[in-house]
Amino acid sequence: MTRALDWTLLRRRRLGTEIAIVLAVSLGASAVYSVVSLVAKLTKGTALADQSTTLNGALSDREWLDVTYQLLAIAFDLAPVALALYLLAISGANPFRRVGLDFRQPLRDLGRGWLLVLVVGVPGIALYAVWRLLGQSAAVIASPLDPHWYTIPILVLSALRAALQEEVIVVGYLFTRLRQLGWRKWPIILAAAALRGSYHLYQGPGPFVGNFLMGVIFGWCYWRWGRVMPLVVAHWIMDIVSFVGFPVAVAWFPELFG
Repeated sequence: MTRALDWTLLRRRRLGTEIAIVLAVSLGASAVYSVVSLVAKLTKGTALADQSTTLNGALSDREWLDVTYQLLAIAFDLAPVALALYLLAISGANPFRRVGLDFRQPLRDLGRGWLLVLVVGVPGIALYAVWRLLGQSAAVIASPLDPHWYTIPILVLSALRAALQEEVIVVGYLFTRLRQLGWRKWPIILAAAALRGSYHLYQGPGPFVGNFLMGVIFGWCYWRWGRVMPLVVAHWIMDIVSFVGFPVAVAWFPELFG
């Protein structure tokens, strides 16, 4: 009995340590930096609504070097995703099937993904506009306004990177490990949603709330469907629209997106 208890405690400690390490090299680190970034913005002496944050900015003024840096950044940012899947694999079962990151249900995953786009993505754009008008969000510059021949392919890959990072690590991996630690449904969903919101704090308090709500919806759907692929599809589509469509949004609504 004592040996069994000791093994259980050791396993729980190892799982907790593993979760901490995975988050420390991925979105947990992003959350810490986001908190610091928000504090910096709020103490700058300039209204949050008058500040901006840039995503997918140029990494070099030379085209061949910029595209090289961009591709390297995307590839290395996906390493923690591979780590999470690897850790799930060595603990038993096929990790792709375990979290539902496969192509066994392509039509169903695609349909569910588009449903989430309608439920989350469209209201999310409206919510961002509200936060901007209320001064609770910095202007998010989602893509460069001076595109090059490689801009759209890089933005599409960047959107896929974000989708895989967030949905595989924060949902697929984290839900699996927290369940193994004995957590129940809603504490898992709310904790993962809080993490999702926290690494968006660099945009402001408003986007934290919006991404937290998105996390609750995505978490509930994953718990019900047992598949992360619809979430990846939805996230990828929403980010492609946000990144590629940003210049159009600036042209149409400069006061909100400019």
